Formats: sequence, C-alpha cells, structure tokens
Amino acid sequence: MKKILFSLLALLAILPQTASAAKKNEPARLTVMSYNIRNGEAKDGTNSWEFRYPASAMMLEDQKPDIFGVQEAYLYQVKYLTEFPGYYKSVGVGRDDGKTKGEYMSIFYNKKTIKMIKWGTFWLSETPDEPSFGWDAACRRTATWALLKDKKSGKKFYYVNTHLDHKGWEARRNGLKLIVDYIDKMNPKGYPMVLTGDFNMTPDRPEFDELRKRMQDAREIAPVTDHLPTFNGWGKVDKDIIDYIFVKGWGKCISYETVRKPYMDRKFISDHYPIKAVLEF
Repeated sequence: MKKILFSLLALLAILPQTASAAKKNEPARLTVMSYNIRNGEAKDGTNSWEFRYPASAMMLEDQKPDIFGVQEAYLYQVKYLTEFPGYYKSVGVGRDDGKTKGEYMSIFYNKKTIKMIKWGTFWLSETPDEPSFGWDAACRRTATWALLKDKKSGKKFYYVNTHLDHKGWEARRNGLKLIVDYIDKMNPKGYPMVLTGDFNMTPDRPEFDELRKRMQDAREIAPVTDHLPTFNGWGKVDKDIIDYIFVKGWGKCISYETVRKPYMDRKFISDHYPIKAVLEF
C-alpha cells in the first residue's frame, strides 16, 4: 500500500514538470492582422470615426493579434489604438510629410510578446526615400517595415505593411514591384516575413505575379480559411477581396480568417473587414 501511495505521489510531482516541458517545446505561434481602419477624416455619417472608435479597440481586445498593420489611420487614430486596449506600441509616419501629416501605414506590436529591433518607411515612387507621389497615383503611398523578435522563441522576423493606390494601375503595379524588390534586399539572412495591406486589387490580377513567386497568400495556404470579400462599403458592397496577408519562411500557416464579427452595436467597424492569420515558426 505504501509503495502504491509513494508511486502516486511521485507521479503527481512529475506531471506538472512534464506539462511544463511539453508547453515549452511547443512551436511558437504569431497572430497577425491587417486592418484598413477607414480614415478618421471621412464624412461617413453614423459610420464616422467619432461613432465607431470604441468598436476597434474592442475588436483588438477580442482578437488579440501579436502584430498588425493598419491602413488609412490618422495620428489621432494611431494614438487611440496604442492607448486602448493599452498593450500595443506602434511605428510609422504620416505619408504626406514623413512626420505627422496624412495617413499612416503603422505597424502595431504587442509589447508583451514582441520586441522591436528596427523599422523604417519608404514611399512607393521613383524617389522612395522622401515624401512623394509615384507614377499615376492619386495619393502619396508608403510601406512601413520592421524587424522584430518574438519574445517567447527569440526568433526574428520581418513585417511590412502597405496600402497601394486606389486609382492608378501603374502606381499599383510599380508600387508592388518596388515592395518586392525591397523584400529581396532587406532580408539577406532569410528571416520569416509577413506582408500585409490593402492592395486595391483582386487576387486574379497579373500585378501579383512577381510577388507570388516570392511569397504565399495566407488565405490560399491555410488549412482553415475562407474566401470572403474584405471590402464591405458599409454594407453597400460585398464582393471584392482586396486586403491580404502574404507570408514567407514560416513553418506553418495555421489559419486565416476574415473577421466579420460585430462589436458593440456596430455591424461594421470599418468599410473593410479586418483579416487575421495564425503563423507558426
């Protein structure tokens, strides 16, 4: 009887250590998101930022991405998302002056899980190092990039976030080519990479050809996924996929999701749905 009791006690002592070791050996995962937040200056009636801003914070609190990129954000929108829910930091600049003016293509990261190493912004134009219009673009367009480290695993990865022009096809084609070239140059060590953004074009466009030779669409490779439209136009449109998460160098893409869940009293928290992928190192 004593031997049985001793064996049971020994087993109970080992179990927590075994569970802890198993958890420690689990591959590190990263939840990433792309979110066109809809610029706060837009006159959208009851869909204007002043009415819907708490829903964005609630969405982030619910989805808990480790890292995410926004498009169209003004400085006050960026500041709000760093204040609520309170555990995100961000990097990025205003596209119009390289400081605070105009829309930001900011990268947000959870300071509890991710460490920032370095970052920068370039313009999608013939003069990428300074605020500028590219080709036939209606607006100045940028891409923000960052080299980061996952605190759990210690592994480094690159993240790039962008917003291609909504009118100029030449600007979209050449802007994406510029991003592809930057991706090749910035990552000589071959770290895993994520590219998110509003590309303002559907998946069948030939402008994606060069990018697809280098990176994979999380929507297409995840075993758990959907192919739902990402632009909703406040309920007026529900047919186009124009937002993307591209990945390279990851062990697995576990899942992809178009986040259509309502928050608070808002059926739409933006005129785009956030999109999310879970990646494994």
